[in-house]
Amino acid sequence: MSITQHIEEIWQNIEQASLIRQQRTLEERPVKLVAVTKNHGTEIIQKAIDSGIQAVGENRVQEALSKQPILGRQLEWHLIGHLQTNKARQAVPAFDLIHSVDNEKLALEIDRVAAKFGKRQDILLQVNVAGEATKFGIAPEQLQKLVHFVTELKNVQLCGLMTIAPHYEETETVRPVFRELHNLFVELREARLPNTNIQWLSMGMTNDYQIAIEEGSNLVRIGTGIFGTRQ
Repeated sequence: MSITQHIEEIWQNIEQASLIRQQRTLEERPVKLVAVTKNHGTEIIQKAIDSGIQAVGENRVQEALSKQPILGRQLEWHLIGHLQTNKARQAVPAFDLIHSVDNEKLALEIDRVAAKFGKRQDILLQVNVAGEATKFGIAPEQLQKLVHFVTELKNVQLCGLMTIAPHYEETETVRPVFRELHNLFVELREARLPNTNIQWLSMGMTNDYQIAIEEGSNLVRIGTGIFGTRQ
């Protein structure tokens, strides 16, 4: 199938999963599709853009910086990979939404850099729901402390939560992970804290995005499902 056909199929799946969610909760929320473009060249990414993709996600700051002069900033640029504190200076002007904030030091540096650029940087807090040692993200029990720290920062706006779920052979096994993050998201949204605009629950990738949407995700990050296996 072509990239256009892949994207059409994904949107159909998103619509079906959203309908299941809506029937269960009576909550209707549109889903944002972020195309994960790591290790893909600008020509193939442009094909996705021509097929309606409006948001792209990169794992590394440098890779985004190399592509932006060609693809432009009219796209939404999302940083979905781990961000080292010393890369915040480059990341803040380059990204509309940083998904992977998981500690106070990084949040503070993003705030400092954003102030220099006269920008209020939108961020998500990455939560390691499953407690995997190989993944970044804050533990759920430490989330509240980080939330309150971030809400004191003037040049950062907390917009929601993100997780990278474990990979299971049986995808249904991942459902409790998504459900737990959704519960944390609802608590955060209902708290109505200052300096927040809680609207994005970023969870779900190629293998599990339909389950993630059924459990409340409204932002999915899909690479292989659009572009095929990375080279």
